[in-house]
Amino acid sequence: MKLTVILSGAAAAQSAAATESKAPYSHNKSRKPSKVWSGHSCPLLLTLLLLLPLISTFFPTSAQAQDKPIALKGGKLLTITHGAIENGAILMQGGKITAVGPASAVNIPSDAKIIDATGMTIYPGLIDSETSLGLTEISAEATTNDLVELSDEIMPHMHTADAFHAESALIPVARFNGITNAIVAPDGADTLPGQDSFIQLAGASSPEMLVIRDIAMPLNFTGDERRNKGGFEKRKFPSTRMGLAAQLRQAFIDAQDYKAKWAEYDRKKSDAAQNQNQAKENQKRVDQRQIKDKKSEPAPPKRDLKLEALIPYLEGKKTIVLAAQSPSDLQTAVSLANEFKLKFVLNHIAHSQPVLDYVASLKVPVIVGPIYEPPKEYERYDTVYSLPAQLYKRGVKIVFASYSAHNVRNLPDQAGFATAFGLPYDEALKAITLNPAEIWGVADQLGSLDVGKTANVVMANGDPLDVKTDVKQVFIQGREVPMTNRQTQLRDEYSK
Repeated sequence: MKLTVILSGAAAAQSAAATESKAPYSHNKSRKPSKVWSGHSCPLLLTLLLLLPLISTFFPTSAQAQDKPIALKGGKLLTITHGAIENGAILMQGGKITAVGPASAVNIPSDAKIIDATGMTIYPGLIDSETSLGLTEISAEATTNDLVELSDEIMPHMHTADAFHAESALIPVARFNGITNAIVAPDGADTLPGQDSFIQLAGASSPEMLVIRDIAMPLNFTGDERRNKGGFEKRKFPSTRMGLAAQLRQAFIDAQDYKAKWAEYDRKKSDAAQNQNQAKENQKRVDQRQIKDKKSEPAPPKRDLKLEALIPYLEGKKTIVLAAQSPSDLQTAVSLANEFKLKFVLNHIAHSQPVLDYVASLKVPVIVGPIYEPPKEYERYDTVYSLPAQLYKRGVKIVFASYSAHNVRNLPDQAGFATAFGLPYDEALKAITLNPAEIWGVADQLGSLDVGKTANVVMANGDPLDVKTDVKQVFIQGREVPMTNRQTQLRDEYSK
């Protein structure tokens, strides 16, 4: 059955999830790439040696803007914000989209590279709202896994950006199917496992690929975080949901106290400086009492990275990704978030169908996926598959996530699958383009084919949500990225 494209108008203003990054595509070039995955494992060494010849093929030498203008002409443009344009043209210059419209109306510079896109479909790069890209390579090889720090349950000062491995062979595989940006998150084994990063899937190093560091933080309350594995004798706190909630509450209370101590120190320091300035203005000689006051200037509190990391979330400057599966866990987690006035989006609520009206009443976005999760024994067969449509009908903004490193490429298939269970086509497409751009605070740069946005563009031979569609070319910041990866290399090698 042929799908009809119905594209909606411009969406609401972007989230302030990453307000501290005013220029999300302006990278810190002084930061050195992280070195990860060291060890003496023979399988790992052999794997890396085999991958070395492929690095120059898989990765562009730079993620900077393209050298010359590129125009895609004659294809069908899925703009997301202003409908579909048949026989359209899009011009990319300096890493930005500079023109979009009917082919006859777009003025193409004489020095531009013109690509005939007749019969092709062109759409914005796709955004995966939770992955473990760059944190794992071979699941069975421990030395390639930097998914989560298990030494404590409360680890907000862990940064995925510090472990992100730009040379991962899984990144070109994901990019091959049109995914150009993603959230990188730690594994959910801790209640506060660390902070997410927002990446683009092209670049020669971590600094080039890391768009926004510490964009959000997961708060997991699914029950899997309990330290109750391995028998009674190996249990430790927190081994119950009561313990999880108490531990989280104490962490935020401690962070509030830590913030108050620093505020008091700053106040006293400011008062001391003001007194010294007043003395200088009055041109007074420093007497013994003033010397004594100078010696008794307040000492700063001892820095605590764990508590320091929580302060932006307590202040509402950053977004908590609140994960809970069952209705009872969801309500407990939301109550905790509201207690500390945390700004949050919901995650992993696939088995909370009985309380979807409650979810809608929260008026927060929801991350959904993957489609491969089976229903519980007491649920309908289509519980997981119909969740996106059920949320949409209740007015909830949704985005899709693969929750993987190896299956990121299947992101558009998840959105397409949801249309078979009631999610409108245009909403499914928005859920992997404009909606995540809005939620993560980058809608001024990504998520649609609009003039002025970053030229992350995909050209394919069919509908982006159709599993039979092949992506022919991906552009990131206006540059053509190599359409090769470890899997295509093996295919070509063994099909000779």
